[in-house]
Amino acid sequence: MTVLLSVAELQDRLAAGGRTVLLDVRWALGDPHGRAHYVEGHIPGALFVDMETELAGHGVPRDGRHPLPAEADFRDAVRRWGIRAGDTVVAYDDAGAAAAARAWWLLGYAGVGNVRLLDGGLAAWRAARLPLAQGEEHAVPGDAVVHYGARAAVDTDGAANWPGILLDARAGERYRGVAEPIDPRAGHIPGAVSAPTTGNLAPDGTFLPPEELRERFAALGVGDGSEVAVYCGSGVTAAHEIAALEIAGFTAALYPGSWSAWSNRPERPVETGVGGDRVEP
Repeated sequence: MTVLLSVAELQDRLAAGGRTVLLDVRWALGDPHGRAHYVEGHIPGALFVDMETELAGHGVPRDGRHPLPAEADFRDAVRRWGIRAGDTVVAYDDAGAAAAARAWWLLGYAGVGNVRLLDGGLAAWRAARLPLAQGEEHAVPGDAVVHYGARAAVDTDGAANWPGILLDARAGERYRGVAEPIDPRAGHIPGAVSAPTTGNLAPDGTFLPPEELRERFAALGVGDGSEVAVYCGSGVTAAHEIAALEIAGFTAALYPGSWSAWSNRPERPVETGVGGDRVEP
């Protein structure tokens, strides 16, 4: 499955006039000013996507910090972005696709086809010395059909009883329980394997080549036919891990509630330290 689009490929596509919906998913934990960053400068034609209001719902703490939005709400957002059947959608951010991958995964989960991540994101666009636009942009409403379930997802019970490999995409210190800056308990889901998303990227913020990603995940026990699920803090960067797995030729399910949901359920056990036999630092 094709996941990435390079800046050069995006340029060619835009120059050829192919229908392309650009989504700017500027968001980072601790930085609530994504829209302001977008207004200051974005790829021309891109629409701002709000993580908190468009890519997540709002529930009780046991649901996690970024539960999936209701299907009808997400359908309205997708159409507001101007997406139509057959469009190519390209999502990007300014953080190595850590946030853009949530839009990529959610659109795929909703059955929207041909969604790509801009490899290297806004940094790659800037590095190519390409122009930026300022202010807000709006689209003519689209008519895309949205139905959840086109990608695999698991709930808390599913994560607890996962029969295969459960990857924890958070930083290693959070996995080990050394630090927990935001969620109520430190540690990881028992049996999970540490695989921080930072290990998916090259120094320039682009994804590692498929063969290198395949070697990385193989070292963590992932192979052809493996049943893989991924979680992170709140179901955002776990989508980045799923994108990397797909680039490497593997498929995986997402646990949207992730650690923020698990740690808000006192009845769920917590493990600290290294845990399994396979762990990255």
